[in-house]
Amino acid sequence: MSSAITVGELLARAELEVAAVTGQTGLERVVTVPRIQKPGLALTGWPEQLHSRRVLVLGGTEVEYLIDHEPARALGIPTLLASDPACIVVCRGLRPPNELVVASEQRGVPVLVSQLPTADFITIVTGWMSDRLAPSTDLHGVLMDVLGIGVLLLGKSGIGKSETALDLVVRGHRLVADDVIRIRRQGAHVVGRGAGIIGHHMEIRGLGIINVKDLFGISAVRDTKKIELVVELREWTEGEEYDRLGFDDRFDRILDVPVPAVQLPVRPGRNLATLIEVAARNQLLKLQGTHSARAFRDQLHRAMEAHADATADVPMDAVE
Repeated sequence: MSSAITVGELLARAELEVAAVTGQTGLERVVTVPRIQKPGLALTGWPEQLHSRRVLVLGGTEVEYLIDHEPARALGIPTLLASDPACIVVCRGLRPPNELVVASEQRGVPVLVSQLPTADFITIVTGWMSDRLAPSTDLHGVLMDVLGIGVLLLGKSGIGKSETALDLVVRGHRLVADDVIRIRRQGAHVVGRGAGIIGHHMEIRGLGIINVKDLFGISAVRDTKKIELVVELREWTEGEEYDRLGFDDRFDRILDVPVPAVQLPVRPGRNLATLIEVAARNQLLKLQGTHSARAFRDQLHRAMEAHADATADVPMDAVE
């Protein structure tokens, strides 16, 4: 699920401290790349490669150069606008040259003024745009914070995801979201949160919709969590082979990010909440460099090799 930012949205961000100089001109224009650009030699009329539909930022040096050099205004402003920026932002609360404002209005490019220093504006707007434009998707499941590990519970409807999550909440773990999980990629990680007004509500068959935050307190919920383990609940099928050793790690790809994953068969008598707690603890050990299954395998191999060596040293007549 891709997204885009309108200049109007950027204008509405209070932390950017921006105001429009050109009225409502071009506020529907969109930004699709979370990177700003500075004009550089384009101010001199040099046809430097500027990318279209990006936020073009002018700092104090650029504004002073335009004001003090009439040729720069005559050559540089048309060169800037020829790149078709999404908008032009002047930082430090400086007043943009009138020629820039007039030319921008004619082309429908909004001019904004931010009270922030240039470096601060670039840092804040780049971080916000990177998060806002990151690839995202929605998944049906439950996202929990179990022992600090973000655990995404998946499985077909009615298999018991919400009931298992409620059991985990009762044990002191934290609910992030139930039913619809809005997932966004951030660098090499994926982060999940609840979708819309669903918030920290859960649907429990037989009880209806409950508010976990109201029932168990604010310590039982959190708004977002990095997804570090996928647990798929599957119906137990007689005759199907399930992983009993755990030597090989399994991964699911979410937004092209590999996430460690396990499959838990569901049948009467299995305590899924306990199993998920153990899975989270095991994942914590792996993150710390300890792989229990492989360590046991290596220990077994060493014991077998030691036994073989001891047997080889025994004289044949002693064996007889």
